[in-house]
Amino acid sequence: MTGFQLLPGRLDRQAQSDLVAALDKIIVAAPLFTPVTPGGQPFSVRMTNCGRLGWVSDRAGYRYQAHHPVTGLAWPAIPKALLALWAEYVDSQVPPDACLINLYGQGARMGLHQDRDEADFRFGVLSVSLGDTAVFRIGGTKRGGKTRSVRLSSGDVCILAGEDRLAFHGIDRVISDSSQLISGGGRINLTLRKAGAP
Repeated sequence: MTGFQLLPGRLDRQAQSDLVAALDKIIVAAPLFTPVTPGGQPFSVRMTNCGRLGWVSDRAGYRYQAHHPVTGLAWPAIPKALLALWAEYVDSQVPPDACLINLYGQGARMGLHQDRDEADFRFGVLSVSLGDTAVFRIGGTKRGGKTRSVRLSSGDVCILAGEDRLAFHGIDRVISDSSQLISGGGRINLTLRKAGAP
């Protein structure tokens, strides 16, 4: 699968609920934290990770590491349902080693960026949306180019691969109360990657 692919409603309500239950356990083991940019600006999302590696950002820079930045413990395992999605749509032979878990609360957004911290761009990035609908913006591989908006609803899966693997993308806003999946509201975005060298 190459380019930007959107699979609307790929996960039914039960599959979504099961994932949220699995994530609740992951967040107990690896609590949410607020990353900051190298310049010290806090992100508007809170996050954690699961898998062999987790993405972190602080004054030392953007990177993947094998332990939680606060607890120092290894990240929990990636849920099997997510591994199955990766095997179906990205690579059936090489599993992901990182899953970023971003929680978008009231007013949270994500500016346009590229996913460039992985060792090998041959592997796509698979994203799962849970909870409130997000207005997702995607452009080309050069900053400042034309962009388009796509709504990502709970249960949607999308993939950035091939010529769109390094496309600029971000979240303009989250539409509050558009889903009742997550207690207390908000949106969870899961992004599976092959972060380390194959």
